[in-house]
Amino acid sequence: MESIQENIEKELEEIKIYLEKSENPLIFFDDDHDGLISYILFKKKYSKCHGIVVKAGMKNEEIYFRKIKEYNPDVIFVLDRAEISQELIDSVNVPLIWIDHHPIVKREGARHFNPRFYNKDDNRPTSYWCYKIINDFAWIAMIGIIGDYHIPEFIDKFEYKELFNNQKKIEEILFKSEFGKLVKIYNFVLKGNTTQVRKNISMLCKLESPYELLNQETPNGKFLYQYYEKINKEYTKLLNKAVKNVTEDKIFLFTYPDTKLSISSGLSTELLYRFPNRLIIVAREKDDFMRISLRSKDIILPPLLEKALEGLDGYGGGHDHAVGANVNKKDFIKFINKIKANV
Repeated sequence: MESIQENIEKELEEIKIYLEKSENPLIFFDDDHDGLISYILFKKKYSKCHGIVVKAGMKNEEIYFRKIKEYNPDVIFVLDRAEISQELIDSVNVPLIWIDHHPIVKREGARHFNPRFYNKDDNRPTSYWCYKIINDFAWIAMIGIIGDYHIPEFIDKFEYKELFNNQKKIEEILFKSEFGKLVKIYNFVLKGNTTQVRKNISMLCKLESPYELLNQETPNGKFLYQYYEKINKEYTKLLNKAVKNVTEDKIFLFTYPDTKLSISSGLSTELLYRFPNRLIIVAREKDDFMRISLRSKDIILPPLLEKALEGLDGYGGGHDHAVGANVNKKDFIKFINKIKANV
């Protein structure tokens, strides 16, 4: 009888064969560091890959149908997306391989790799599994993996340990080291209009060293670093404003108007680092909805989120201690009150 590890290795090897044998692979990936790094790993190993970034709050799947028609791929990969519809899977006539680590959503007809099939508590990031598939570019993989709050067993292969600034804990690495700045850069260059973001991703795929970015050693590195600085300036303003409004309440709610930059996830994560005993809720107004990020060290958030969304115009999901949601503005106060009532 095969062990769990042997089954996992077998699955990953079969996925690798799809990558190697395909002539025109199309990859859809989530717009955070984990999804981005997952795609970059595949792209650097197999230059034939085409990548499409899918915004985190994008429930409408029109982008999938449009890009599949445009590229006419012979295999489709979906990386780090918590959910795809049965309709999408049924509509394609080529293999669809879905690699993810969020709570399992059962679908038929896709090749669905998720470590939770083997252990419901195993949420190692998608970038971890993509690295395991190609077994290359460890320094790039580390950005997605540590950025998603996991320290991998192959950390010894990381050749730039000086970037950790002697920090050991994930939170300290992310917020007190040069490596943390690297993670932030990869996150922030995903902010902006679609054309610019695609250009940024193309430049990231050409980097051969983190110092190209951190020390602006090449034209691509210099451009990306300056782009990061521009986004970070706006981020820092919002962070400082949020910090000034923190109270002793267990729940901290911070809202801000649409700034054309979706940085709620990063804000909520850093606020939790600074105020670890709070339930952090950061919400951005966007059209008729509030785009919300919730973070907590102690509370298991998906059940809380599910209760809060009952009967409201909204949806959401995520990890045990980090979730996102979209709620109609007319229901936002009800949503917050239901959160408070269930904490």
